[in-house]
Amino acid sequence: MTNAWWMIMGRGAIIGLVALFSTIPVAAAEIAPFKDDRFAYPAVIEESADGAFRRYDYREMRDINGRDDIPERRAKRAYVDLGANRAGRERSISTGAGSLTVNEFGAEASARFVVIFVHGRDGDRRLGSDDWRFGGNFNRLKNLATRNGGTYYVPSLPDFEAGGQGVIRALFGHAMQVSPQAPIVLACGSMGSALCVAAARDGALASQLGGLVLLGGMPDGSLADSAAARAGLPIVFAHGENDRVYDWRNQRAVFDSLRASGDYPTRFHLFATGSHGIPIRMIDWRETLNFVLANAR
Repeated sequence: MTNAWWMIMGRGAIIGLVALFSTIPVAAAEIAPFKDDRFAYPAVIEESADGAFRRYDYREMRDINGRDDIPERRAKRAYVDLGANRAGRERSISTGAGSLTVNEFGAEASARFVVIFVHGRDGDRRLGSDDWRFGGNFNRLKNLATRNGGTYYVPSLPDFEAGGQGVIRALFGHAMQVSPQAPIVLACGSMGSALCVAAARDGALASQLGGLVLLGGMPDGSLADSAAARAGLPIVFAHGENDRVYDWRNQRAVFDSLRASGDYPTRFHLFATGSHGIPIRMIDWRETLNFVLANAR
């Protein structure tokens, strides 16, 4: 079979095919499945005509109590694979304010893609590294990164203003130095979304961004006119319908403003009855990364 194929195609044609595939961005390859059956979204109960906005049938008794051994504290063992921690380490990065220690998982250099998780108020780097909270969803993210040639960084932020922005710039600088071809996915929870929006407005950082993920984020209308939005970078929103910190309708307005000028690459995932922290538990990281990386520029 192999010899016949070689004879039919000819050496020149094969060389041409090799050259063609070598030009396809590595990040464009799909993230491989990992526990997809356990982390898939619940049923869609409402969606826009094009599917960009979806409202899901989230239920606390099923999606928290049925998934955790200790509700909101420890996921059932079936949701967790601790193998990713073998590719985990602490990394010291220089910032304008001194040395910064971050948790790092996956490739140390030449990563296919980079994910940076930014915590919200009262959080630190332990939150995005926790294998057992939020139904094991951060453990899944670690595994998706380590199993697919990516790198996952989790910093602690001193604040959500100038200090935090300095940390993000330092992390971007480090990531671009060790993995210059990797698109950077910046995922921000709650108040940490202020740093996502600040990065989107920063022309230098936006040029290195692959996309944004806002989880129960603080609505900011300036996002639609940011450097990242003007470049058409993919943006994913996830929000709880009963979020009492940031009303989902205000974030939906930001989503709608992005789409006002045409077919913008964005998604809005709304979890019916979900509270403020539910997007971190319920976001499907594999689908989200595939969407962002397929639309990264």
